[in-house]
This record gives sequence, structure tokens and C-alpha cells, in this order.
Amino acid sequence: MNPADVPSKKTSFRQLIISFFYLLFFCSLNFLVAGNWYWTEAWIYAVSFFIFSLTTVIYLYFKDPALLNERFGSPIQKGQKSWDKFLLMAFLVGTLIWFILIPLDAGRFHWSPEFPLWLKVIGAILYISNFPVIFAAFRENSFAAPVVKMQKERGQKVISTGIYSIIRHPMYLGGTLLMLGAPLLLGSVYGLLLGILLTITLYFRTFGEEKMLIQELEGYPEYMKKVRWRIIPYVF
Repeated sequence: MNPADVPSKKTSFRQLIISFFYLLFFCSLNFLVAGNWYWTEAWIYAVSFFIFSLTTVIYLYFKDPALLNERFGSPIQKGQKSWDKFLLMAFLVGTLIWFILIPLDAGRFHWSPEFPLWLKVIGAILYISNFPVIFAAFRENSFAAPVVKMQKERGQKVISTGIYSIIRHPMYLGGTLLMLGAPLLLGSVYGLLLGILLTITLYFRTFGEEKMLIQELEGYPEYMKKVRWRIIPYVF
């Protein structure tokens, strides 16, 4: 990696501070939209998200500032595949709607019926499980950019260790657990339906991403033969 591509400590520290206040606002917004600060499930959702997300940012600040800088990049970037620009923007808009829809549904207007406790527990398990999966991906893969592009300037290579020895796209597994677990925990049918749609969008994205990697990343076809499953072992 070119030393010039490594962000300065000042830049990384600024990203760390921004992350802290962004996460604080993000978690508070859930209660503001719901109009209820006494929503137990939302506290589980918000506190766990804040702690695990901030812990991951702090880890990247000390261990991989280049990846932290990459994660702060624009959703539209130079070198990004043109089809991904449209797909990613649609996904981000859908995710914003998903985030607002759940507290409106389950917290303010109660459009969905009350979920049984056992279903909320399953949702909590799925939701919380997304954090170690995503952290494991960040720990192994310094090239886990939010956009589909080749990072030749950073010396991108095939990552086949850790969780990448089991599945090829662990970030998408984490996204699946988040998109399905959160609405189950919070009790939103509409959030669950939109979460399923967003998850399907992620799964379609893997086809274009892997086409690029096969063509442009040395050793990726061999890696695909070694690790068969994209996201869910023995399923997909």
C-alpha cells in the first residue's frame, strides 16, 4: 500500500468523533420517531447497535485506519461499477425508509399486531449476531469497501482466512441478520417485509460483484472453488 493512501491520525480521529455523534443521533432518532422513550425493545436495539458499532470504529482507528477511511467514502466513487451506483443508492434509500418505517409502525402507530415474546427473542438473537459477523469481516478484510470497485492502489488481494474461509460475503450475512432480526425484535411486519426486499437486493448484488472479481482479481476463481457458499453455508 502506498503510504500516501493511509489517512493521517488527525483524519482518523476526526472520523472517530464523527462516528460517535452520528451513532448517538442515529440511536436517538429511533425513539424520536416512535415518540416513546420507554420502549424496551428499542433500547436493546439502540444500545447494542451503539456499543458494537463504536467498538468496531475504535478497533479500525487503531488497527486499520485505511479501512476506516474507506468506509467513510462516498456511495458514489471513482472506479465504482456503474450498475452499483444505481443499486447502492436504491439500497441506501430503501434502508433509510426501513429505519423510519419500523419505529413509525411498532412504536408510534402500531400498524402491526403485537409480536409474541418468543418471536422477539429470536429477532434479538439474529440482530445481535450480526455484529460479530461484521466485525470478523472487518478484522480479516482490509478491502471491505462499501462500494463495488477494484482497489488496485491499495494492493487488493483475495482474502481467504477467518470467516472468509467459510463464506465469500460475510458482510452480506451480517446485513441479512440485521435486516431480518431488527424488525422481529421491534415487532414490525412492514419492517420485516421491507427488510426481506433489501436482503434480496444484497443477494443480487453479489452476482455483479463476483463477475468483477473473477475478471479483475487474481486468484478469485480458485477461491470460489475452495469456498462454495456466497452468504449462507449450505443454502446460498
